[in-house]
Amino acid sequence: MGTSEERDGVALTNLDQPLFDGSEATKRDLVDYLDAVSDRIVPVLADRPLSVVRVRPGQAPFMQKNLPKYTPEWVRRQPIWAEASKREISYGVCDDRRTLLWFANQRAVEYHPTLYPRDRWNHPTHLVLDLDPPQEDAFHLAVRAAHLVRRALADSGLEGAVKTSGAKGVHVFVPIVDTPADDVAAACRALAARAERLDPDVATTAFIVDDRGGRVFLDSTRAGGATVAAAYSPRLRPGAPVSFPVSWDDLDRVSPADFTLKTAAGLLGDRDPWAESMPEPLALPSDLVAEGHTIPVARVQAMHEGKRRAKARRGE
Repeated sequence: MGTSEERDGVALTNLDQPLFDGSEATKRDLVDYLDAVSDRIVPVLADRPLSVVRVRPGQAPFMQKNLPKYTPEWVRRQPIWAEASKREISYGVCDDRRTLLWFANQRAVEYHPTLYPRDRWNHPTHLVLDLDPPQEDAFHLAVRAAHLVRRALADSGLEGAVKTSGAKGVHVFVPIVDTPADDVAAACRALAARAERLDPDVATTAFIVDDRGGRVFLDSTRAGGATVAAAYSPRLRPGAPVSFPVSWDDLDRVSPADFTLKTAAGLLGDRDPWAESMPEPLALPSDLVAEGHTIPVARVQAMHEGKRRAKARRGE
C-alpha cells in the first residue's frame, strides 16, 4: 500500500508515518479506524462545536479549537465568541464521513464535542460525571465508583450509559430533556455528592488532589462549555486506546487497554453499543437540582481553599 490515497474526495497523506510515540500505530491505523466507525462516531459529533487534539511529527500534542486558515470550505464551521481571549473562535462541526476523514488526515487523534448542540447554546443534552481514579492502574476503583453513581441515579429516578474514558477512568452519560446549563451543573454536583455518601471510602468530590486520599474523584464540572472525549474517540495515550461503550453488566470484566485503534472496530462489528445503551432523556428531579444549587462549584471552592491554606502557611 502507498503512503497516500484518496477517500470520499479527501487526500490522505503520509499514512505509514508513526502516529505518536508509544501509540504502536501509524497514521493509517488512525484513518482506517475512524473510517470503520464513522457511522457510529459521526452521530455523537454531529451538530456540535468540536475541539480536537492533534499530534504532528516532532511537535507536542495540542488542543485545536479554532480551525486553521487552510481548512476546506466544505468543512462546516460554528463561530463562538471566546470571552477569555476576546475573540471569535471558528469551531469545526463534524457532520459526515468526509469531514471526519479530513480531521484524521490532520492527525486529529482525540475528538471532544460540546455537550450541547450548536443551536441550543447553554442547554446540554447530557449530564456527565467523569470518574477519575487516583492512579493509572486503578480502573477497578473507577468501576466501583461508577456503580455508586448508578445507584445514586436510580435513587433519583434516572438512568445513564457508561463508557471507558480511554484514559484511566470511566464516563457516565445521563441523557436529559431541555434544561439550562446552570441547573444541569447543579444536578451533577448533587449526584456526585449522593454517590459519595453511598461509600465515602471509595469516592470523593474533593477537587484538590491532596484531599482525595486515594479515592476516585467524581468530577462534576463537565457542564456548560466543557467538553468530554466522545464515545469511540481515540486517546493520545500509550497503546492508542479508544473511549469505548460498555454495558453495566460487563463493566467489571473489562480494562481500558482492551479497546484500541487496532482492536475496537473489530469488537464493534456492525453494532453501535453507545446508541443502544443510551436511555431515553428524562427531566432532572427538582430536588436534585435544588440540592445541587446549595453545593459550591468545585473549582471556585478549591480556589478559595487554596488561598486560605496559602495564608495559613504564611502565618497570616
